[in-house]
Amino acid sequence: MSLLDGPISALVSAVQEVKATPSELTDEALARAEARNPAINAICQMNPQARAEASRVAARLQAGETLPLAGVPVLIKDNIWVKGLRSTQGSKLFTDHIAPEDAEAVKRLRMAGAVIIGVATCSEFACKGATVSPLYGITRNPVNPSLTAGGSSGGSVAAVAAGIVPLALGTDAGGSSRRPPAHTGLCGLKPTQDLIPYGPGFDEPVWGISVICPIARRIEDVSLAMRVLGRLEPVSPTPLEIAVSEDFGTGQQLDTDVKANFEAVITAMKSAGVQVAQAQINWPNDIKGHDIQPLQYAGLAQMYGDVWRKTPDLFDPAVAGQIETGLSLSGVEVAAAHQASHQMRQTLRAELDRYGVIATPTTPCAAWPAEMDAPTEIGGRPAQPRDHAAFTPQINHAGVPALSLPCGSDSQGRPLGLQLISQTGRDAALIALAQQLEPILKEIT
Repeated sequence: MSLLDGPISALVSAVQEVKATPSELTDEALARAEARNPAINAICQMNPQARAEASRVAARLQAGETLPLAGVPVLIKDNIWVKGLRSTQGSKLFTDHIAPEDAEAVKRLRMAGAVIIGVATCSEFACKGATVSPLYGITRNPVNPSLTAGGSSGGSVAAVAAGIVPLALGTDAGGSSRRPPAHTGLCGLKPTQDLIPYGPGFDEPVWGISVICPIARRIEDVSLAMRVLGRLEPVSPTPLEIAVSEDFGTGQQLDTDVKANFEAVITAMKSAGVQVAQAQINWPNDIKGHDIQPLQYAGLAQMYGDVWRKTPDLFDPAVAGQIETGLSLSGVEVAAAHQASHQMRQTLRAELDRYGVIATPTTPCAAWPAEMDAPTEIGGRPAQPRDHAAFTPQINHAGVPALSLPCGSDSQGRPLGLQLISQTGRDAALIALAQQLEPILKEIT
């Protein structure tokens, strides 16, 4: 087995022990990208300096530096700045934008010895749940290329799932680094707000909810990445106690296979000795995840409304619709969305203080056809555009950590995910819990 397919820790050890070189691993990742990317469209730009970066990592190792990610090939989502590379957010408006500096997360990866091999595709402005952009087209799911990889971090997950790189960075403002991993059989962590510095980079439609996230095949790989990205030291595991909620208190219907899978997860956890309780989550005023969407619409309208009026054809039709909606919103409607955001934060933090860890399905449905922005039906009922994201944006507005673990697949072989949510600042404990659950969930088919 290639080092690119095993644990990141084994790859780093091989490089440090001079059993492999950063250049060899970079060459292999670049060759895989050339062979595998055309079918999935996960990478929108290769780094022409990747081999030079690998040589510099080798020189640093020879000089005696200890590099925790020595030689690890990495991809960076197209809305995170990588100095000297084109950074577009999947938008024709930024076709010629060259990042003037590295985002802090990218700096930390490079300081740790990682090699940036390129930039991964994302939906326009990272504002859509499928990675389909006017600039780069459709990103497909390596598990089944007829399906979406999810969004907006679809390129990052597709590249990792295809084995091109063992680690990629995504972003998450409403679930974009949890739902795509669930659709592709990967692990994705949304850290506590501001644990990983966000930026320097693009302006955000909604400030204070976006985070930079590691995406990998194993939780141990996520843990190693977080030691670099978030300066997060591992902690010892604690007794396994989890509260579960099939619908996260939202009333959202699940696809039949997702419901059966969640029940199988609960059974498997109980059989393994996990203490499982039912979480009763009472959202005030019956707020749902989509109730905060006016904040995104208004933010996009503020940033791009004037350009949209002049050149509407440059925009993704779905994003254009968000801008148009944002321009029509009243101040009262935007204020109501702010109130919903505040209520989400208060409610979820209180419930986490009560339960410690809450588990939900990451998504109420599996991946849908790649050409579609969202599924039209979930649980046998017509679906609204954001119903597939019913269980994730609340976490962003609460500022708490959450992650998605693979937990089997549906009857069509489409991967499914389990979302674990914990109290703010409990990222290390959440990762330790996930590492205990990972082998249990692998037995679920």
